[in-house]
Amino acid sequence: MKSDCIQTTICQERKKDPIEMFHSGQLVKVCAPMVRYSKLAFRTLVRKYGCDLCYTPMIVAADFVRSVKARDSEFTTNQGDCPLVVQFAANDARILSDAARIVCPYASGIDINCGCPQRWAMAESYGACLINKPELVQDMVKQVRNQVDNPGFSVSIKIRIHDDLTRTVDLCRKAEATGVSWITVHGRTVEERHQPVHYDAIKIIKENMSIPVIANGDIRNLKEAENVWQITGTDGVMAARGLLANPAMFAGYEETPLKCVWDWIDIALELGTPYICFHQHLMYMMEKITSRQEKKIFNALSSTSAVLDYLTDHYGI
Repeated sequence: MKSDCIQTTICQERKKDPIEMFHSGQLVKVCAPMVRYSKLAFRTLVRKYGCDLCYTPMIVAADFVRSVKARDSEFTTNQGDCPLVVQFAANDARILSDAARIVCPYASGIDINCGCPQRWAMAESYGACLINKPELVQDMVKQVRNQVDNPGFSVSIKIRIHDDLTRTVDLCRKAEATGVSWITVHGRTVEERHQPVHYDAIKIIKENMSIPVIANGDIRNLKEAENVWQITGTDGVMAARGLLANPAMFAGYEETPLKCVWDWIDIALELGTPYICFHQHLMYMMEKITSRQEKKIFNALSSTSAVLDYLTDHYGI
């Protein structure tokens, strides 16, 4: 676990506490947990363009607790990476609380993944299957609260909705009663993938909560973020694919500006980002600003030097 930021106090002094942000009355703009993608370099980039709060990719708590190698590869941070929420996949309260204790000095809080619909996660009793196990969710929240000494350390959950929304409201109320700091709601059921997001359901959940709620699902630009924030009455919005395609979206850009592309190159090279990740982010970022032929050439590039030469030749950066 590599870090330049060891004391929680450094983090809290440099940036607002997430709970304070949610009570500010302003739109809180959040970068979602994205497997392979929402790592330190990308978090650094989106923070530069108006993102208020970032999540790590989902980390399997059991592996994280058991293996130093897993900790070093899965969780990297630095002094500017703040406020930061570490998202865990877990199904055991003791293991989750152990993982929370490990990251507590380096992060603002943890999040329990109760929304991942992937088969492997569901088979391991992680992710979205937890929305049907409110007592287990309560137990995990309670254990983290009991085991982590820092009272300002947040414990949140990210969920999907049930077909019967009363079950989702019941889950959220139980989580709130146990001490959850906030809830992120992806407005689709476990079975839904590309269907329209049920923003009306998110609004109903928010109306039944007294803690902050974040809306998530199909937010691709700042205008959509503001609209979803208004219609749901939530305290923040979380974006995933929208930020991958345009890391500057929260700053109001409709498509990725070339300055953002160059910022990504600087940050990624400085932090030693592996080439595959470095290149894939650029492929996402340049999707809308390149022709089909240009994409074909750019996506086939196989080295950092080739990428830099291509961008210099074609875009003068």
